[in-house]
Amino acid sequence: MDWDKLRVFHAVAEAGSFTHAGEALNLSQSAISRQVASLEDSLRVQLFRRHARGLELTEQGEMLARSAREVVAKLAMTEAKLSESRDRPTGPLTVTATTGFGAIWLMPRIIEFLDRYPEISTTLLLEDRELDLSMRDADIAIRLVKPTQPYLVSRFLMTIHYHVYASPRYLREWGTPKTLEDLEQHRLVVYGEGPLANVIEADWLVRKLADVKRTRRPALTVNSGFGLLRAVESGLGVAALPDYFVDESSGVVRILGELEAPTIDAYFVYPGDLRPSKRIAAFRDFLLEKVAQSTF
Repeated sequence: MDWDKLRVFHAVAEAGSFTHAGEALNLSQSAISRQVASLEDSLRVQLFRRHARGLELTEQGEMLARSAREVVAKLAMTEAKLSESRDRPTGPLTVTATTGFGAIWLMPRIIEFLDRYPEISTTLLLEDRELDLSMRDADIAIRLVKPTQPYLVSRFLMTIHYHVYASPRYLREWGTPKTLEDLEQHRLVVYGEGPLANVIEADWLVRKLADVKRTRRPALTVNSGFGLLRAVESGLGVAALPDYFVDESSGVVRILGELEAPTIDAYFVYPGDLRPSKRIAAFRDFLLEKVAQSTF
């Protein structure tokens, strides 16, 4: 199958018209039309139906369009890998992280990565659910569970520590709890009903109260770590938060510092076939540098 004709067909299929495809490829509409007609003749099938609104793929055209998209995607990936044979890492990089870690810890720091590697086009996907790295939903994942899939490479990043926090406003209105038992008289806010509920032991505070024969139902359950922080900042109640959520600007204070909270290990994860990638190595080394400068 002639690649030039297939390239033109792919452009028409994506654009939906000869005119727009010609603009994308810098070819005349007549040249585009001739290439598509020649491809249809060689394959002995009709690939497009012409109608007043433009072009519509036939069943055979849809089949060829799917294959063409796969070819173009593989060529783009190969081009990115070849470009990394140069000294500077370059090309697209998609990173996925939990909403809390991504929005609160990573986002303020990633500007430095962008400044350091302007040739890398970075996409950040914030999802509490795990994206499928084998399907290239992302190139890199920051996960709170070590993966077991043999095709994934993982590297330990950090241990995340949790403590109990409240806002000064809340403590002025409700008083400062001195013991675990005191929390029975306070409003609790917990993470729940989300993909990370089991991972981060979302009901930790509630279970701790049960251990000392106290019961307290949460005043609010939130399915977002960032939402949990905002609830505490607003004075809504008391919550267990990861220490990296909290800095001078967060407006919350640690209480009950003697309580032993669960810890979580975070991992840098990527598919094994990307091991030679300079982009992966650049982002990994950047993260490790930033982690070394942070408190978790």
